[in-house]
Amino acid sequence: MKKILVPTDFSEHAGYALKVAAQIAKKNNGEIFLLHMLELPHQASDAVGSGHDLPEIMLFKNAAINKLEELMDDPSLDGIKVSEIIQFELAFDGIMNISKKNDVDLIVMGSHGASGFKEMFIGSNAEKVVRNSDIPVLIIKKEAGDFEVNKFVFASDFSDEIRKPFAKVVEFANKFNAELHLVMINTPSSFKPTHIAKDIMDSFISNFSINKFSTNIYNDVNVENGVLNFANHIDADLIGMSTHGRKGLAHFFNGSISEDLVNHAVRPVVTFKI
Repeated sequence: MKKILVPTDFSEHAGYALKVAAQIAKKNNGEIFLLHMLELPHQASDAVGSGHDLPEIMLFKNAAINKLEELMDDPSLDGIKVSEIIQFELAFDGIMNISKKNDVDLIVMGSHGASGFKEMFIGSNAEKVVRNSDIPVLIIKKEAGDFEVNKFVFASDFSDEIRKPFAKVVEFANKFNAELHLVMINTPSSFKPTHIAKDIMDSFISNFSINKFSTNIYNDVNVENGVLNFANHIDADLIGMSTHGRKGLAHFFNGSISEDLVNHAVRPVVTFKI
């Protein structure tokens, strides 16, 4: 977690994310890339592409520079190397491109979630990033104060395809010296007897070196409710999930539990791409 990307639209939730990113950067001697995307009207975008400096474009750009400079004065960023980036691009595209260009280790985003028809047909930028990012994404929903991760819930079916992203989960937990609460959610549609679920989890974790962990089996009506209720039960500081990155019709019909959690959880959520 040496290179942390923080996209900002200068909203309250983006401010929460920046403060959390600053705390993570300080603990890991890392740096922050503070990114603001300028989504311009179509005509203005054409002008940018052709190299013209229209007065309207410069107005937007100068306003963004001023706001970024105000953010740079935040005491939470003292002692941290921060690079300011303004990109003329759609928010999601810019976040993906900048993260790859700068070899970012972690993306930290604020989100107020989405609901109803907006959630179904549009989705938030955070949801799109979670679905597509190969880099771990940490979503912050409210002001965190001191961002401590003592209890880290990671929910999974602990199948073989999870092994690769799980290595990043373990690294994340160990760096925070967190206790990793591994949980398999039992639902009516995919029920496993306790002894079988425990054998699956024990076999899965046998090849990983985890500083502190527990294994748990939790019964609920569906996986999302199970994760949220288990996290509430132990008063978790962070929820972790793996995401398949489904797209198109597969995403529409199958959905993604990770994206649902990003929209509905109040606690911070971190996702790891399979």
